[in-house]
Amino acid sequence: MLEEYLRGFEYKTSGLSYSSLYMWREINQFSWKVIGDYLCIAAADNLEEEMGLSFMFPPLTRTGGYDAEKLRETLDAARNEFEAKGESFVMMLVPFHVVEIFDKLLPGTLSFEADRPNFDYVYDTKELIELKGKKFHGKRNHLNYFLNHYDYVYERMTPDMAGEVMRFIDEFNERKALPEGHERELLEMEKEAMADVLVHLDDVGYLAGVIRINDKVEAISIGGQLGGKTVTVHVEKSNIEYRGLYQAINNEFCRHMASHVKRINREEDMGISGLRKAKLSYNPIKLVEKYIVKMK
Repeated sequence: MLEEYLRGFEYKTSGLSYSSLYMWREINQFSWKVIGDYLCIAAADNLEEEMGLSFMFPPLTRTGGYDAEKLRETLDAARNEFEAKGESFVMMLVPFHVVEIFDKLLPGTLSFEADRPNFDYVYDTKELIELKGKKFHGKRNHLNYFLNHYDYVYERMTPDMAGEVMRFIDEFNERKALPEGHERELLEMEKEAMADVLVHLDDVGYLAGVIRINDKVEAISIGGQLGGKTVTVHVEKSNIEYRGLYQAINNEFCRHMASHVKRINREEDMGISGLRKAKLSYNPIKLVEKYIVKMK
């Protein structure tokens, strides 16, 4: 049922894919309800520094379009449900092209605020595979160093690898040695989500791979399909002791798991400066702008 609505319209945002919703369903306490003609998904935003804020994704259509009166009825009903629980009604992670539709259908009714930490980074798959040109010079150097210095194997990740992949995640988190704070909490929440995802890779339809060095998992990448032309990378990690391994897992994933699509969505940077720098360094072809939307 969720897939029917998710495929009914090209939302183009990483959060509105089945693989993402499944991965974070417990952490963000997703709940859903069909209100009128649209499917409404609510959540507790437990991935931001200000944790626990309740919000709703934009109402999802299964027909490919929106009707002004029906949209108004759905939003009014959803707002009533939020307010009955003593919560303010807010929509988050609303992509720009949906904002344009809503503003046109309900002029003067909604307010919009750009949510830069949640903009998605989108890349050309062919560019990430070939790494041609001056703009990829640094990435190409790191990848070539890795290819020339290490013997490795790339494999499709399967559920029977869950134990060793979780050991890799534990080692990765230990190497990070982050102090108490938001980024460390994110790693712990991600670990909790991953423990479940790994045993349901095939059931949910994840696209996932690992790189082994000396028969040990040293890098992982897990993604999912987003519409017909994009694959979203939900999780990517590597052992930084191997120079070029991050470039290698990204390159191998694109070659093996995502070569059938035109674009790679590497999700948002959540306002973390290191993540923003890393995502920009791969030369995105565009950012998917997302907005916080409130009813006036």
